[in-house]
Amino acid sequence: MITLKDIQDAKNRIDKYIYHTSLELSIKLGNGKNIYLKAENQQKIKAYKIRGALSKLTSLSHEEIKKGVAAISSGNHGGAVSHGASILGIDNVNIFVPETTPESKLEKIRYYKGKITKLGKNYDETHTLGLEKIKKEENLYIDGCSDKEVIAGQGSIALEILEDNPLIDTILVPIGGGGLITGIGVAAKSLNPNIKIIGLQTEACPAMVVSMKENKFYDKYPSKDSICDALVGGVGYIPYKMSKKCIDQIIIVGEDYIGKAVKFLLYEEKMVVEPAGAIGVAAILENPQVFKNRNVAVVLTGGNIDKDLLTKIVI
Repeated sequence: MITLKDIQDAKNRIDKYIYHTSLELSIKLGNGKNIYLKAENQQKIKAYKIRGALSKLTSLSHEEIKKGVAAISSGNHGGAVSHGASILGIDNVNIFVPETTPESKLEKIRYYKGKITKLGKNYDETHTLGLEKIKKEENLYIDGCSDKEVIAGQGSIALEILEDNPLIDTILVPIGGGGLITGIGVAAKSLNPNIKIIGLQTEACPAMVVSMKENKFYDKYPSKDSICDALVGGVGYIPYKMSKKCIDQIIIVGEDYIGKAVKFLLYEEKMVVEPAGAIGVAAILENPQVFKNRNVAVVLTGGNIDKDLLTKIVI
């Protein structure tokens, strides 16, 4: 469904708009020589989502743009679509978010002139209600999880990782809807078939784990309470269909370790990372021996953490 060429083409379209984020060696994790942090928390809008949003937006025709664009988001994708649209001069942008979306993420959507509509108590409910609204308004829907161009844009992260350090043999990737790990998996495995792609899900919502185990597409999935607002709900159809080609393993991570990882990154690495973005570090803290002899890149997907939640975690 998605190829290395798709990802390379997307990278060529978006490169002038985004940052090539750093791949920093952590001297605090592992043996101080083998764990690298891919700092997408320092990407524009403080989240990797800008890559996929711009990949999609730069692929649209004039006629498609005239319809206006819309997204359903837990926050970062909405901010990315709003920011991408502002760069390209698209002024009709509608973003549907859950009622519980952190204010830190809503601020970015507002700043870039996205029109916010709060719908639903959780992401799955918002997704259902938002699609009904988008269909009625006849906007062009930008799917954050299951759109070929969006996924291709996210895959540009893997191209940067392997350009900066070709010796990386393992990449840790958070899984929400699955678009990110699909793009990274396609790109990385095309360049190095032996590379290991490990997905990470919170114990509160292991939707992809269950989908792969049962060979069943769960576009909606129940979630327990979680500090990872970006990693709850069901998975996208393309990520589900491509999962066994792109994902070697999924580690389910405890919520308590995710909180510890946010604190660790702030205190030890001097990096502000939201819980969903810190889950890779949480997996290492919880399972240090698993990664002892690997050259690991950990994708820190975002830094948009609500200040009240950050205070609660670190104090």
